[in-house]
Amino acid sequence: MKGLRSVVTGGAGFIGSNLVDHLVRIGHKVIVLDNFISGKKANLAHHKKKDVKIIRTDISKSKNLDKYFRRADYVFHLAGLAEIIPSIKYPKKYFNTNVLGTLKVVEAAKREGVKKLIYAASSSCYGSPKNFPTSEKEKIDIKHPYGLTKFLGEQLVLKYATNFNMPNISFRFFNVYGPRLNMSGQYSAVFGNFLKQRRTNKPLTIVGDGKQTRDFIHVDDLTNAFIKVAKSNLVNKIYNLGSGKETSINKIANLFGGKKKFIPKRPREPKRSLANISKIKKDIHWRPTITIQEGVKRLLKN
Repeated sequence: MKGLRSVVTGGAGFIGSNLVDHLVRIGHKVIVLDNFISGKKANLAHHKKKDVKIIRTDISKSKNLDKYFRRADYVFHLAGLAEIIPSIKYPKKYFNTNVLGTLKVVEAAKREGVKKLIYAASSSCYGSPKNFPTSEKEKIDIKHPYGLTKFLGEQLVLKYATNFNMPNISFRFFNVYGPRLNMSGQYSAVFGNFLKQRRTNKPLTIVGDGKQTRDFIHVDDLTNAFIKVAKSNLVNKIYNLGSGKETSINKIANLFGGKKKFIPKRPREPKRSLANISKIKKDIHWRPTITIQEGVKRLLKN
């Protein structure tokens, strides 16, 4: 895969910058498009200019994305607004970034004829699923503007794949954690809060009884899936990206260690989350390799 060119939208963010690291490691030249609202320059500071070109731009406002996509082999579209509560306050902002921004990215990728476009969707489209583990065939049950805008972005990506024969793929992320995790924001949820509390010697706050479970996937496993799918011949598919294991919040707190403090349960908080990942395992022989114990150990070393 040496000598290939990749564009990563949102490449200065938590997941985006980890993906950029992986792409550079396998010899790609990378263009990062980021508006630096939640992304950080420090996340990319270790890269040489010849490997990674960083462009400050807002995909939803950009007049000409084509020039950045020219001669690009792959486009990894991770730019977007990712928090649930602000999406309820500012739905229009979320629609502009996550839907219209995605439309601009897909249009530019289509015009430039990229080999593969991979979209970062969200498992929030399942809402409170009836079936566990939850497969890609689960009924869509959207609970908030964030979930809606990410799902509409996915619909655009897949409709373009069908109607224009585009090589598009959508990944529905479950709970992603790992280095450079934001201490605030959607991905901070449990890990970001616990890290912040540990660093400031405060007790770990656990919502409700802590028995609720989540499917946590390490960002390195996630980026491996991106690379494997990019290299594959797969197009017009949706894949869940999780670990396929559920872990209780109490277990995460125990791995972190220290004092705990239980706080009241949030309304409408799902009790369980567990991805069925058999489809991606079967199609590209990918499987997550980093256990939650190993992942937390790595995080606490940083």
